[in-house]
This record gives sequence, C-alpha cells and structure tokens, in this order.
Amino acid sequence: MDFLINSAHAQAAGDAAAAPNPLMSFLPLIILFGIFYFMLIRPQMKRAKEQRAMIAALAKGDEVLTNGGLLGRVEEIGDQFVVLEVADKVSVKMQKQAIAAVLPKGTLKSA
Repeated sequence: MDFLINSAHAQAAGDAAAAPNPLMSFLPLIILFGIFYFMLIRPQMKRAKEQRAMIAALAKGDEVLTNGGLLGRVEEIGDQFVVLEVADKVSVKMQKQAIAAVLPKGTLKSA
C-alpha cells in the first residue's frame, strides 16, 4: 500500500509544478506597459498640456515662432486663427495650433 501512496504524492507534486502562476506570465507585459507609460505617454501628455496653456495665454503684441519657421507679432486672436504681422504691412492668418513658441519681447528687433 505504501507503494500506491508514494506514487500519488509524486504525481500531485508534478502537477503543481506544471501550472505556473498566471500573474507571472503577464508580468513582462505589465512591466513593458509601465516603461512605455513613463518614457513615452506621460512626457507627451505633459508637452501637449504645456502647448495648450501657451496657446490659451496668447495676447496681442506677443512675438511668436510658428512651426513653419515664421517669426511674427500677434495682431488679432480668434477662436481658431491668429493674424501675425511678419513684416511692415504684411500679415499672415494662421491656425493657433501652428504656433510653436512665444518669444521674449524685442526678439524681432534684434533678428
């Protein structure tokens, strides 16, 4: 009889070792998502938030740089568009989203 009991005990120990923890199989995937979140997603959300705040704070007379490389002074601000004066009596109407940076006052005079 001891022979049958030992066999059953050995078989039960083999089944327990064959069934891995389901959390351990998803652990690399969870770690990879965490790395992507902190290295890619979170900084991109922070940059987008700063861009929205900069566009919301635009005022008439601000000197800006556009994504296309134009430097200009804000003449008018609408809901979706901004009119920039790029030279004397030369104005360009652009989307607000095309503004890349607000420059310090006096930048256009020195350029």
